[in-house]
Amino acid sequence: MFATIKSALADICAGLRMRRVWIALAQEDIGDQHRRTALGPLWLLINYLAFAGTFIFVFHRGDAGSANYAAHVATGLLVWFYIMETITQSVSLFVREESFIKGTTLPLSVYVMRLAMQAAIRAGYALAGCIAILLMSGVGISFAWIWSALAILLILATTPAAIILFAFLGAYFPDSQFVVSNLMRIGMFLTPVFWTYEGTGGVQHIFYYWNPFTYFLEIVRMPILSGSLPANAFLFCAAASLTLWAVALMLLGRFRKQVVFVI
Repeated sequence: MFATIKSALADICAGLRMRRVWIALAQEDIGDQHRRTALGPLWLLINYLAFAGTFIFVFHRGDAGSANYAAHVATGLLVWFYIMETITQSVSLFVREESFIKGTTLPLSVYVMRLAMQAAIRAGYALAGCIAILLMSGVGISFAWIWSALAILLILATTPAAIILFAFLGAYFPDSQFVVSNLMRIGMFLTPVFWTYEGTGGVQHIFYYWNPFTYFLEIVRMPILSGSLPANAFLFCAAASLTLWAVALMLLGRFRKQVVFVI
């Protein structure tokens, strides 16, 4: 097991030394996706604002908590879109990069970090839109936002591990691309992205407390909405991050040389 982890860490260290490569590739990918458009990557911001505005308008309840509901949706969509896009893109990562993996000797972590950087760039545009909605809805900036910033950093730190896990899943089980994609679409409605949990029991209670994505949303959302630190949610997310990294290191160390034969 030690040799497996050592092999995985060697790959990751080699990938980090090539950070200029995957940063440049990620920026090029974002640019290519919006080539020949008038607004370029600003469409990422517009798409987020369009989704957030639609959800706020459709599910607006018109009560005293309406301003907080706008913030609830804005923060929920920020985190959920990041998670959903990262996971769905990860499942097909090694298949998309087949020609590079078979034709070069780049560490696998280069492709992982390339996708992670793409996701971070997209999230940066969404974050600008989220902050704009928060300010327009009357949510004041406070020191509690520091906890939300730390939560975002925790999610970013967890991202490469999640990408590694789902990339190997997609490489060895091709059907998982469709399974994961459909589950993530359904998961948006089973996660408190745009609906609020009022403390009632029943099915909603199950979807709130037993859904791991809930806690990744809450560590970003709660400090902004209530000014409080969701300590239990932070502990859960930290434990989940460590678990994902442990599994990712085992997979990377064990299968990084074999993946070329299965894609």
